[in-house]
Amino acid sequence: MIERYTLPEMGDIWSLENQYRTWLQVEIAACQAWAELGAIPAASLEHIEKTANFDVDRIAEIEADVHHDVIAFLTSVGEYVGDDARYVHMGMTSSDMLDCSLALRLKAAGALLLDELQELTRSVVRQAWKYRHAVMVGRTHGIHAQPITLGLKLAGWYCELERDTGRLQDAIAEVSVGKISGAVGSYAYVDPRVEAGTCRRLGLKAESVSTQVVPRDRHAAFLNVLGLIGSSLERFAVEIRHLQRTEVGEVFEPFGAKQKGSSAMPHKRNPILCERVTGMARLLRGYALAGMENVALWHERDISHSSVERVILPDATITLHYMLRTFRRVVDGLEVREEQMQKNLDLTGGGIHSQGVMLALTGQGVSTEDSYRWVQSAAMDAQRQGITFRESVANHPDICKYLGDEVLEELFNSESLIAAVDAIFQRIGIQNAVES
Repeated sequence: MIERYTLPEMGDIWSLENQYRTWLQVEIAACQAWAELGAIPAASLEHIEKTANFDVDRIAEIEADVHHDVIAFLTSVGEYVGDDARYVHMGMTSSDMLDCSLALRLKAAGALLLDELQELTRSVVRQAWKYRHAVMVGRTHGIHAQPITLGLKLAGWYCELERDTGRLQDAIAEVSVGKISGAVGSYAYVDPRVEAGTCRRLGLKAESVSTQVVPRDRHAAFLNVLGLIGSSLERFAVEIRHLQRTEVGEVFEPFGAKQKGSSAMPHKRNPILCERVTGMARLLRGYALAGMENVALWHERDISHSSVERVILPDATITLHYMLRTFRRVVDGLEVREEQMQKNLDLTGGGIHSQGVMLALTGQGVSTEDSYRWVQSAAMDAQRQGITFRESVANHPDICKYLGDEVLEELFNSESLIAAVDAIFQRIGIQNAVES
């Protein structure tokens, strides 16, 4: 991933230095497991633990000749350890070490993503509570439908983020799996107890049945969850982009005092953060597809997945980490224009309450067909005559026979909406989430 979108803490996890550091961590843990079984002398283990190290430049130098990164790494480690290096990587194949190391880094990356996701959820909860009574028009097909509140819209985001959190927790557990079972997963030259001891020391679960590699359906599932979270963020970002449009002007992403929107048009205030989140969600879905392509390997393993994973796993986690941090900035800095919300609510002159009028009529015994026809007629008359829907309803001879002024007044206010939103908030526990 390019530096522009790489936040330091996530970038460190995928650095070459940390890759080799986790490789060494796995190799030492395996030596400790062997020593526990008496296969490595205590003095040799102590020497390995004290002296084992590597040199990044030296590994690159060796790899240029041997064209095998794991052998180059082990050679560099051996130069530090000396004769006891014969115990390092004992009975193992490269993928034993590689997959355990990958699991460690995915687990660490997942923990960062989970932290950011939970921080974003808290930001959304705060804004949902703040704007729980901020009435705005709800839209379907991009057309004014019925009133909602901005808080209700954000409450939906909160619930989706909570689902995303559960999915991510499960996905982290799914990839926090290692194997030390040898070249085809048969334990031909390594005791299964070494796998158990190594994984226990690393904080990983041992794969139940592996081939030469941990099956890649685990990694595909992880990537698909990242893609789903990205799709959630895209949905939220697209919503803000629509609400920021000139013709709407209800909710805006933050805009710095020195920020500029266009090199040619000084008046522009473009939703660039939300557009960036939208674009990066496409990357995540692409990584997820590549992850699924990696599942079908030949027999007990080929290497077609390796080059793909070197790109998609770091890039996917780096991308989502950046997206979560960026969108939290958007949510925390939302500019909400409630006066514009009211203006837009009034654009149809009360037409957004048409269903309420129709239901009130059917409640008085009018057939559904007649109720619909009368209310639709009133709405069309309002548009033709340039009057409000409220006025047109009050003037409609058939509607007036059944609905008096007091009933109409009740239908055209937001009290019932506010009560419904409060009930929804209580049901999903947003106030408790705010307080916690």
